[in-house]
Amino acid sequence: MFLQYFIWGAWYVTAATYMSKILNSSGAEIGNTYSAFAFAAIISPFFVGAIADRYFSAQKAMGGLHLIGGLLLLYVTQVSSSFLFLLIVLFYSLMYMPTVALSNNIVFANVSDTGKVFPIIRFFGTFGWIIAGLVIGSNIIFGQKFGLGLEASNTTLPYTFYIASGASILLGVFSFTLPDVPPKGKIDDSSFGLEALVLLKDKSYLIFFISAILICIPLSFYYSFANVFLNDIGMEGAAGKMILGQVSEAIFILSIPLLYYRLGVKNILIIGIAAWALRFFFFSNGDMSNDYYWMLMAGIILHGICYDFFFVTGYMYTENKAGEKIKNAAQGLFTVATYGIGMTIGSWFSGIITDSYTVDGIKNWSEIWMIPAYISGAVLLFLMIFFKEKK
Repeated sequence: MFLQYFIWGAWYVTAATYMSKILNSSGAEIGNTYSAFAFAAIISPFFVGAIADRYFSAQKAMGGLHLIGGLLLLYVTQVSSSFLFLLIVLFYSLMYMPTVALSNNIVFANVSDTGKVFPIIRFFGTFGWIIAGLVIGSNIIFGQKFGLGLEASNTTLPYTFYIASGASILLGVFSFTLPDVPPKGKIDDSSFGLEALVLLKDKSYLIFFISAILICIPLSFYYSFANVFLNDIGMEGAAGKMILGQVSEAIFILSIPLLYYRLGVKNILIIGIAAWALRFFFFSNGDMSNDYYWMLMAGIILHGICYDFFFVTGYMYTENKAGEKIKNAAQGLFTVATYGIGMTIGSWFSGIITDSYTVDGIKNWSEIWMIPAYISGAVLLFLMIFFKEKK
């Protein structure tokens, strides 16, 4: 789990900065590249359900995919065209995204009490993302400078992909030593998530489902352009500071079990979406001056509330609504809707908006960040009016 999410955190956060600085990519080209990663989230459940589960042991499939992915991450730094970069990222994403489900499957097949053990194991994934940010960025910790500061210059930016490539190859080799999870020998239809479509007959869940897709549009602005924005305005070691969002995520996730039944689903979701709107308002008005720098840091730290209060709560709400028979299908459907459909639309849209507010290569970040703030506010209003679920 540590390596699985270290890889993701090592290249994903700074990819937009790499494209902007080295490939001179437009906002639309950056958005389309992140859309490719999101599109892979739509395809991956079909791969795991129809191919990996049927023909290959989970650990062998994971090992092979990470080995191929490591080579692609190495090769992507050799291209000078934004279009070729996009194609390679798409191919890489098709290799990587199935390993997220495969890594979970390996854990579930080899632990007896998943409710107690899995959250602890999965925590190391968040920890891996944090370490990736610390290594790539430049940070002052207890008075000591830590991190390589790779995003600081065009010369060192490619090393973010080299590090991710090395970790991918290492995990690929290591995966073959994991406990055996043999193929099932038949297609598990629940892996496709189609059985869970029955949930959409429930009005409250349908409203939540639509909100989940819509909130991924502003989410895409953050994933695609936050690092570009922070580097643009002169923040040193932006990638390292952005991992405070993952630290916040690790902290706030512990509060969800306590708040879920006390506040109710609707109130937690409202708090989560309100945090999105507040985050983008902070980004729109913050800068590197002493008076407004706190807004930038607050926008980063809010990630824990933004993510946990909506997505973690969403997974729990989905499981409760689905019941035992279609639980796996429901989780698959929710993932496809958010990281797949929502993020694909959002990444494409964020690129168009960024380009429309760019004049002579200079981005009007204040105006750009207000767009996802307005969208978040609209989703918040939609959920408050139409979502009736209390528990």
